[in-house]
Amino acid sequence: MRKAKAPARWWAEVEMQVQFFDLDPMQIVWHGNYVKYLEVARCALFDKIDYNYAQMRASGYAWPIIDMHLRYAAPAAFGQRLLLRAEIVEWENRLHIEYAITDAASGKRLNRATTTQVAVDIASGEMCFASPAILFEKLGVTPP
Repeated sequence: MRKAKAPARWWAEVEMQVQFFDLDPMQIVWHGNYVKYLEVARCALFDKIDYNYAQMRASGYAWPIIDMHLRYAAPAAFGQRLLLRAEIVEWENRLHIEYAITDAASGKRLNRATTTQVAVDIASGEMCFASPAILFEKLGVTPP
């Protein structure tokens, strides 16, 4: 259930070209490599809000992924330019991100995905049931 819709500023896009080492024996991107593509988009998004993994660790929180869904619509091939997009859509109790991977030239959707991350206090190892204040600060919103 989505509690709040993120403003348009909480998104990032990255363009990349499919490399040979990402292909499977069928000469298309191996399905597991899409997880790596999500990470590329997610890191660009976290850089945009100045809260990537080093800043998370420095703030005392780890943000492990606890859920991931991917839906494949069409394959990507060697040399193809992809547009990877990540958008924060929920942040109050967890960090929920939606992704789209499209052909950069045509805009054709190749994959859509979601990830869910929760804050874990590094010192205690305990999961937080609400997002910590540092996330709200980085997003520029008032905590609930």
